[in-house]
Amino acid sequence: MSEPACKSIQEALLELEQVAPGVPLLALGQTVFWDEPMKGGVALALKRLGLSRRLVAGVHDTDYFAKLPSGTRQPGKFRALPHNDTSTRGLWSAAAEFSALFGSETVVGREALSGAGLRLSTLQEARPNILDEATEAWGWRGIVSLDDHPPITAEVPLKSLFPVLQSTLDWALDTTLSTIVGQGGELARKVADELREAICDQSEGTDLKLGEFYKRLLPKVYEFCANAPVELDTTTTTELLRFNTQTCGLPRFELLDLFVRQETRRTASDAYNEAIRGGSGQYGLPRFGTGAIPFDAIIPGQGRGTIRIGNRGVVFMTHRPQFLTLKRPLSGVQELAELMEAKFGEGCVIVGKAVTLIGMLAREFVFVFHEGASSYVKSSRRLHQILAGQGHELPMNPILRVRYNAWDAMGVCCSWLRMPEPFQRSFGTEELCAPSLAKRWKEVGTEQEEVLAQLGKLRRPIELIRYLDRTVGGSWRVVAEEYEDLHKRLESLQRDLVEVRSRRNDLYAELKRLRVARAEAEKAKGDHFRDRIFEKDPTPEDLAERRRLTEAVDRVIQQAIDARHRMRLLRKEQNALVLDPEVQRVHDRRQSIELEAELKRMRLIRHAVISSRGLQRASYRPSAWWFRLVCPDGLWFRETVNSADCYLEAL
Repeated sequence: MSEPACKSIQEALLELEQVAPGVPLLALGQTVFWDEPMKGGVALALKRLGLSRRLVAGVHDTDYFAKLPSGTRQPGKFRALPHNDTSTRGLWSAAAEFSALFGSETVVGREALSGAGLRLSTLQEARPNILDEATEAWGWRGIVSLDDHPPITAEVPLKSLFPVLQSTLDWALDTTLSTIVGQGGELARKVADELREAICDQSEGTDLKLGEFYKRLLPKVYEFCANAPVELDTTTTTELLRFNTQTCGLPRFELLDLFVRQETRRTASDAYNEAIRGGSGQYGLPRFGTGAIPFDAIIPGQGRGTIRIGNRGVVFMTHRPQFLTLKRPLSGVQELAELMEAKFGEGCVIVGKAVTLIGMLAREFVFVFHEGASSYVKSSRRLHQILAGQGHELPMNPILRVRYNAWDAMGVCCSWLRMPEPFQRSFGTEELCAPSLAKRWKEVGTEQEEVLAQLGKLRRPIELIRYLDRTVGGSWRVVAEEYEDLHKRLESLQRDLVEVRSRRNDLYAELKRLRVARAEAEKAKGDHFRDRIFEKDPTPEDLAERRRLTEAVDRVIQQAIDARHRMRLLRKEQNALVLDPEVQRVHDRRQSIELEAELKRMRLIRHAVISSRGLQRASYRPSAWWFRLVCPDGLWFRETVNSADCYLEAL
């Protein structure tokens, strides 16, 4: 599917008036501390245009809290972790992730390192844990549950999470504040204290859950980030997807109905399996058991689990499976709601798995997605197309995509920035003003991609060292000269070794010839003995010939003894060359220089990836609270929203 032409946010909203008039916008996120509050700019744009459409800011609190990929389990405990391509590979943390200014969840993967020529095995042998550092996403932390069975966000007690939540936010704030210098730094600290105060105020309350805490924060954080009042409604997915006899008739549950009704369940399930085929990280329904549908139920006190429907019963695969008994196959969502409400009460929730969740809520809302958000849209669109082709068309509202150019928009700021260490070499300076960053960041990204390409061509150590001499300078000239001198000395040693090995090879050939010669001499002696001596009357000439043949055998044997002696001497000479302490010192020094060069290459690769791909990713999905710290008057925020590229994406 080709991408529609991009428009300004005002143009996109006016187009939306024609396509989906009056349909509320939905900004649905798992945390308030990342990019979601940027969507407050959409609400401000609606107000400027005089449109009555509402923005609903929601907390996606029905998803599981992130789980520790591996390690010791500690029920009820939480920990903030970085993301790398080793010890935390595969980490996913959306409900509590934080990034400092310029940071993003851009892991410097092994593929990027090896693609730029890094000798991974050499580094790992010398520094076993070096890849933890080398691959870590800069400026990002995510909180995970250490429990074997993490709860959903709506059920996470805030009091157990708040200390690590607060300390991780403090890390992100303090790292950002260290980047803002001059008078702007003083203002930024005061603004940061405003955010900290709001968070502490909203955290008060007995038995407060994380989802409710985030919901409380939504208006505060949206207003904080925009530096202006933002008109919005707030909700959570536990509220949006509450499933009982009063709500089951809403359009948001029409997709669910296709999977519940006996006469359409097979068709809908086949369509789902076809739609996700080939998708990354998406499982077909058979993976979840017989009768599984792509929806989970959240049952009060029992947790979340996949729904499996049979002709005689329904199973909810919560931690302790729950059951409904059926007298006949289900007729639809109304009957399912009646049965669930009768057994579990009115508080149940049914949430679609990633692909179907989009289709549920797009019936009644226009999703506002940032560029790169929700990789499941393609599969969701495919599902709806397949169902429509089979006569089950469900009208879907489009998605409003917003692509920010945060660093370009920074040109309106007057702040001075002390660039974090990974960016200093890339930008060629330690400090610069915001307009300079706005002008240079794309060029820096292009240059750093070229650095990665150049590094990938340097396969021999001497090539890398000469490159470092040319591009980094400093002591690398001295190192390059020393390395080349060492290389010459080892080349001389190598020539001596080659000469010794050549002589040994000659001796091996001589010994082989002597073995043949001995066999032939002994055969001639034996043949003569049997022919002229054994049980014969040998003549003096026969005896003389026997003596001559014996001497020939002895002569060959002695030649072999001499050759083996010379072989031993050559072996000693070779060992003396190889094991000479001076030679060992040269070898060790050369290896040390090669390791130094590889360590430098590793950091060049890391900084290049962070300064190009990482900075680009951070521009598309920036943490919204950065904007007030860098530009307290809200000008950067407004410019970022007003200059965004927007388009409508059909579902």
